[in-house]
Amino acid sequence: MFSLVQQIRRAVVSIPSNIAEGCARKSSKETIQFLYVALGSLAELETQLIISHRLGYIINLDEIVEKLNKTKQVILGLIRYLKTT
Repeated sequence: MFSLVQQIRRAVVSIPSNIAEGCARKSSKETIQFLYVALGSLAELETQLIISHRLGYIINLDEIVEKLNKTKQVILGLIRYLKTT
């Protein structure tokens, strides 16, 4: 359980960190690349939470997954916007 918690913490920190680093880049292309990395971390987090749920560490996974999906949609919307500018 300890290593799973550490992985979840790393993924949680990685998502906004990659968004912030991407937004500090000079070009939209670089920003988009970091946004895709953030999406990868988001997918990693979702997988880790599903594993935690199956192991009985998390009871109500639906609410968490709903929030993850909303976050994913926001990041994808930003990527779409940057691709059109």
